[in-house]
This record gives sequence, structure tokens and C-alpha cells, in this order.
Amino acid sequence: MTVDNPPDAPARESRAPPRRLIAHLDMDAFYASVELLRYPDLRGQPVVIGGGRDQQPERQPDGTRRYARLRHYTGRGVITTATYEARALGAHSGMGVMKAAQLAPDAILLPVDFDEYRKHSRLFKAAVRAIAPLVEDRGIDEIYIDLTDLPGAQADAGRAVAQSLKDAVREATGGLSCSIGVTPNKLLSKICSELDKPDGLTLLAAADLPTRIWPLPAKKINGIGPKASEKLAGFGIHTIGELAAADPAFLLTQFGKSYGAWLHEAAHGRDERPVVTYSEPKSISRETTFDRDLHAVRDRAALSAIFTELCVELAGDLARKGYASKTIGIKLRFDDFKIVTRDLTLPAHTMDARTIRRAAGECLKRVDLTRRLRLLGVRASALAKLADLVGPSRAYPSASETAGTLEAREPAPARELPLFDDPPQDNSVT
Repeated sequence: MTVDNPPDAPARESRAPPRRLIAHLDMDAFYASVELLRYPDLRGQPVVIGGGRDQQPERQPDGTRRYARLRHYTGRGVITTATYEARALGAHSGMGVMKAAQLAPDAILLPVDFDEYRKHSRLFKAAVRAIAPLVEDRGIDEIYIDLTDLPGAQADAGRAVAQSLKDAVREATGGLSCSIGVTPNKLLSKICSELDKPDGLTLLAAADLPTRIWPLPAKKINGIGPKASEKLAGFGIHTIGELAAADPAFLLTQFGKSYGAWLHEAAHGRDERPVVTYSEPKSISRETTFDRDLHAVRDRAALSAIFTELCVELAGDLARKGYASKTIGIKLRFDDFKIVTRDLTLPAHTMDARTIRRAAGECLKRVDLTRRLRLLGVRASALAKLADLVGPSRAYPSASETAGTLEAREPAPARELPLFDDPPQDNSVT
């Protein structure tokens, strides 16, 4: 009598690893959609987000609202986003508002409200994590999600789970829609989340690459920017399929060993990057673009107030996120669009607004300020967690001990250094 599987013998069963299912979730026209929750009477209309406080809707005596129109805008603002109706008229993110006004003069213009957008961003991400906890945060309106090991995901390539995520996002945000691409990796999922917008759900397997991905323009691959796309076009490579058919040696010669090899792999849909659930920020910054060019001498008071406010806001961001910075920097864009940056490394980490302002002022002294300014920004880098900087010697230090530790690490402010109060050597105004 032969016994194939004795009771005391371990079961020998080989199972193939589950297929990788990575989703990319992208909110649809996020900022504009949040505004439509607040102003539902604008649904179906071309709406552009990118105005300032002057474009705040006004409540009329009869209860209706009066909205600003693009045709009346003056300034140098840039569109943050636009509804699909406005995009159909040619207005899109990154475009100057004045240029958009020429294309869609009757479009509604609303001011940017980042506090409201961040609120809805937290809502949709919390709803996703309640279903699928392996989430990589990629910004205020997009995330990657690893669906591989979620119950039931393998049965239908993640379709049911992805639909439940879309439903959860809509419910948690009060009606916002998102588009999701589910594929074997992050690169393909990023592409697929754009294919059926808005409110799309796109699934793609490796076998679908020739029919679904290769006909698309090469620039659809995240990582092929305008310059690379233009260079590829110069070689007659316009689509992802044409890039996939290109000789790998040719790509290495023309684009360098690293980028050329990546182009070949990306065109064939290969991407082994994991979903990273957490990463430390490298820097935190605040900046603002002016409605008109400002000069260091003529507009000294206005610039000083703006710069101080940016430093205070940056200090608040650091405190809220639990970080301190050792390197403070500034960013300036002049009226000729030239960008200048300067940095200063401090002897110790700080999250104090006065110290940040003083350091930023020192950076400012190393810049020629004879030209007018379009943009002003402050940045904190070389970050460290407050918990790592203040290491208590026992479990429960007293408040005075903690304060003393912080004080010892915080450079004592010497004197206020009013920014822009000292005119540059050349006082001429261009």
C-alpha cells in the first residue's frame, strides 16, 4: 500500500506569488471640484481657479452670488486648475490668467483657497486608508495604493476594490470624484488614471501594453518632460511604442547611460518601485507671486511686511509638522524671470520665526536687488524632528527642563534685521 501524503509529512504545495496590483488615484480637477461643492450653481460652467482675494464671490441682496469674470482680471496670476468646461475653451493649469482671459473671457474666476483643498485632501486620503492602508502620498490630490494583498483583489484584478475606493472618496468628501488606474506597477497606473477622466476606472494587464499604452504620446510617461519629448521627436520618436522599438544602445548614446536605460524600461512598462508609505520631507517652503513687480527701495515697506509674513507662516508650518530647520533659504524671481536662491546654515536647528527672518535677511544681503521682483519665497531645509532634537533623559521631564533643552538648542535672537530696509548699493530704479 502506497501512501502519497503521510499525515506527519509537511504539505508540499508550490504557489505562485500573487500578481502585483498597484493603483494610482487622481482626484478630478481637484481644486475646481472643491469649489463647486461650495458653489453648486457653477456646475457645468467654465470656472478657473487662480484669482486673489479681489475675486471672492459677493452675496447679492436676493441671495444669489456675483462672480468675477476672466475678462475683468488684471495682474500676473497663474491658473491653478480649471473645470473641464474651461479646459475645453483652452484654459489650463499653469497658464497665465490674462492669457486665459483672451480664450475664455466669460469664464468664472475664483480665488485659491488652499486651506479648503487641504481639508478635502485629508478627507479623501483617510477614506482610502480605511480600506487599503498601504498608501503612498504623492501630493494634495494624488496617491498610489498597493492592492496586491487586499481580500478579493486578485479575483478581478482589483476592480471591485478600486470601485469601493471611488465610492468611499465620494462619500467622505461630499461628492468629489476621482479616477483610478490599476496595473502591475506605479508607472503604468499613473498613465492609466488619466485615460478615462473624469470619474474613470481603468484596469490594465501587461498583455494590454501594445494596444493600450504604445499608441500614446511618449510624453504621457511620467518622467519624459518637454525637453526630452522634443529631443525624441527630433529622432522621429513620437509614441511610447516607437520608443519601445528604439535600439537601446541608441537611447544610451543619445540620453546617457542612466536616463537612456530608464527610457527603454519605461516604454516596455517595467517599473519595480514599491509603494512607499512614508518619507521624510526634505524641505518646507512658503512663497508668493506679486500682482505687480515690486522694488526693494520703492516698495520697501510692502516687501518687508510680505517677507515677515512668509517667515512667520514657515515657522508655523515647521511647528505644526514637528520639524526644526538648520538651513534657511530664499528664492527670488525678478522681472526678467531670472531666479536667484541663497541659503544660510545655522549653528543649530530652529523653528523660531525671528531666527528664520534674521537668517533670510542675511541671505537677502547677498543678492543684487536693483531689479524689480515678481516672486519672493522662504525655504527651510536640513530638517530634523523635534523629538530627535529634544531627547529627554527620563520618561517624563518637567516643563522647565524641556524648555531649557529647547532654549539651549535655539540660537538666541540678537537684533531685528528689517528686510529691504537697507537700500542696495545702486539705488537706481529700473
